[in-house]
Amino acid sequence: MSKGHASHGGNSHSHSGHGHNDGHFDMHAAVRRILAAAQFEPRLDSAAEQQLDQLTAPAPMPPGVKDLRALAWSSIDNQESRDLDQVEVAEQLPDGSIKLTVGIADVDALVPKGSPIDEHAYANCTSVYTGVEVFPMLPEKLSTGLTSLNENEDRLAIAIETVVDATGNVTAFDVYRATVRNGAQLAYDEVGAWLDGEAPPAKVAGNNALSEQLKLQHEASKRLKAERVRNGALELDTIEATPVAKDGRIVDLAVVRKGKARDLIEDFMIASNVAIAKFLEAKGRSGIRRVVREPERWGRIVELAARYGETLPAEPDSLALAEFLIKRRDAAPDVFPDLSLTIVKLMGPGIYALDLPGKDPGGHFGLATHDYSHATAPNRRYADLVTQRLVKATLANAPAPYTNDELTEVAARCTEREDAENKVERRVRKTAAAVLLSDRIGQVFDAIVTGANEKGTFVRTLHPPAEGMVVRNHAGFDVGDKVKVKLVGADPWKGFIDFEGV
Repeated sequence: MSKGHASHGGNSHSHSGHGHNDGHFDMHAAVRRILAAAQFEPRLDSAAEQQLDQLTAPAPMPPGVKDLRALAWSSIDNQESRDLDQVEVAEQLPDGSIKLTVGIADVDALVPKGSPIDEHAYANCTSVYTGVEVFPMLPEKLSTGLTSLNENEDRLAIAIETVVDATGNVTAFDVYRATVRNGAQLAYDEVGAWLDGEAPPAKVAGNNALSEQLKLQHEASKRLKAERVRNGALELDTIEATPVAKDGRIVDLAVVRKGKARDLIEDFMIASNVAIAKFLEAKGRSGIRRVVREPERWGRIVELAARYGETLPAEPDSLALAEFLIKRRDAAPDVFPDLSLTIVKLMGPGIYALDLPGKDPGGHFGLATHDYSHATAPNRRYADLVTQRLVKATLANAPAPYTNDELTEVAARCTEREDAENKVERRVRKTAAAVLLSDRIGQVFDAIVTGANEKGTFVRTLHPPAEGMVVRNHAGFDVGDKVKVKLVGADPWKGFIDFEGV
């Protein structure tokens, strides 16, 4: 799912300063510094530029590809997203099952392995969404144009079909190449609000076929989620504050909350990524798995649960952890995002790993699923593009385009670059928050304690959602406490925000 595009406003000279500079903090320059420090390369080299100049149309339709353009496809993504990786359609079957088909943009058709644009994509491995500016893995001419599943455009796709029965079990899956046409580009917030009983989005109002289609998709998503929850999938809700830039100025920090439409797409993506892993396995082909191993710091999670009077088993158990999280969400919804974040940190990062047929690289602890690939975002993640090539070679009965050694190398590179991307996004969030708060020194804020350890005591203010360190008067502060803090320092250059307890 795309994290969306923000406006590329020009540099503005109306920033509020923070004391020791000229009254101007250039956020775009700061983002580029942070990006360069993390060794991302936003510019194409001349060979890639040349390749890009020669691409003038979407990939032509080869023979033998299923023509599914007549189906009622739609996409749901962020309001600003222009890099559309997937479209969805559902069909009610006579036995009460729902056949769900997800179409994934065929990026490989225009970006062959080893071409200059592919080499550039491999160097970065991921698009970077900073909220201030987007640095796409593939040039925008492709990712938001020729390889994006744009509304009312014919596009090549990989179709991933899953049949979901009334209990949420996936009883069958299929993968094949198809031509699709996105009939309606929709946004999370408006579809989510409509599913919650509010007015329908403009494109849905008066379009009976689309409205029925989305209701059927929602039903399929509820079934899939119920089955995952029974298996112990973790329902987490972390707060991610994204900088909101207007004319190059940071004007706010926006929080993305989960809703029914986001859940729906997440459920479909998980089902599709599982299907792709199982498809490659069934065909005896190697692949790249997305693995989240059992938490190394499970003992700390057990300790945390004990604070709330709950007992978790001594050995990692996703079902027990999932039940504990559901209880906490119901008991204290306002601090649940912070508990979620703590659990995410204690679980440790996900990695990409070589998946050999018949060998088990490990499952995905958080999703409580065993076979998990990344295949649904080839415009934005390199692992997905590599997986797409493996799938297409398998469908064509052609030799694998990568050796196992190459896949091991790709997996390690994608893991390293994804970690770097997360650090960039975190650093930009901190810098943006410091810019936003730099003229509010001395103000008192309501906050929640998010961390209290040997590194220090940390809080998140409620409005705007900014993270900072409590440098004085924090005796007795503990994680989850609601406190009042006074802002005593904000330095955009270092990305620091300091508070004292009131």
